Amino acid sequence: MVRSVSAPAAGGVQSLVRGFELLEAIGEMGGEAGLSELAGRTGLAPGTTHRIVRTLVDLGYLRQVPSRRYTLGARLVRLGDTASKLLGRWATPVLTDLVDTVGETANLALLDGDRAVYVAQVPSPHSVRMFTEIGRRVPLHCTGVGKALLSLLPGAEVDALIARTGLPAVTPTTITDPGALRSELALARERGWIRDEGEQEAGVRCVAVAVPGPTGPVAVSVSGPQGRVDEAAMARIAPLVVAAARTLEELLAGKVGA
Repeated sequence: MVRSVSAPAAGGVQSLVRGFELLEAIGEMGGEAGLSELAGRTGLAPGTTHRIVRTLVDLGYLRQVPSRRYTLGARLVRLGDTASKLLGRWATPVLTDLVDTVGETANLALLDGDRAVYVAQVPSPHSVRMFTEIGRRVPLHCTGVGKALLSLLPGAEVDALIARTGLPAVTPTTITDPGALRSELALARERGWIRDEGEQEAGVRCVAVAVPGPTGPVAVSVSGPQGRVDEAAMARIAPLVVAAARTLEELLAGKVGA
């Protein structure tokens, strides 16, 4: 699908807008693309695409591989790492309020290619609690945060991901049928949250909510042992996670103070 190049706001710099359009296009195409693909994707003229791409290569934000295609460069890794840490810092007060209210561990994750990566966590005060290392990357199809992130993607992108990664079983309750996964994602879009029934870690139950944002989707979740997070607890926790997600959405959009 051809993306239209955004017009800069009054006083904006068109070449900068186009540069970011190209970076985002490569990211959406899996991190690697050729010049003709980029021109077709963005609607830019081939000559313009080539000039901007060469500038981004010179700056280290793109790099050319032996096939003469272009991939995202190392300087973006440093920026992304810093941005992830800032996101976690901004989200921590919201997660802390959630833990104080529900008594279980709260997490924040973002989409990272075909996986979700945890960028913040506030642990439960209970001695038996869930713990996830910050920076851990997990599959999308068998985690609460992962399925929440999938629920924001168009159906074609979900199908493409399933084709790339499959739906391998991690526990006996992992969803391995594409149709069942699509149905669960549709339900999540309808009710606003999704559940994880021990699909990656046996005995763990999780409620997760997707949070659209200007820098890409993130997901907030609450997780705990199934013995404590029973159906009554799920009914109480789910709307609180939805409310926390809305607060995070406003925070990311700059509508509330960080």
